[in-house]
Amino acid sequence: MTTFTLADLERIVATRAKAEPDQSWTAKLFAAGQDKAAKKLGEEAIEAVMAAVKGDRANLVYESADLLYHLMVVLKIADIPLEAVMEELQRRTGQSGLSEKASRQDP
Repeated sequence: MTTFTLADLERIVATRAKAEPDQSWTAKLFAAGQDKAAKKLGEEAIEAVMAAVKGDRANLVYESADLLYHLMVVLKIADIPLEAVMEELQRRTGQSGLSEKASRQDP
């Protein structure tokens, strides 16, 4: 069995974004713009949080998949490659999470 990766999902989102909006949910999100895509991302995040709080493992898996998909859509619309996010995660692995958080300046 081949492992499905976030890079695979990134490629699928890019391909489906080129379809006609009436043929693809991804294309429909792209046509609606970043506001709509970001709103959907927020909705999926809330649903994942609710599943986690309820201890509903099956629904948490389902909602996490929706969350990752919608994140990839938002990133693609913003023209941010997954590689940039992965590089940021890699940068953070050189320090503890507490140290990294303490180094941020509050807005």
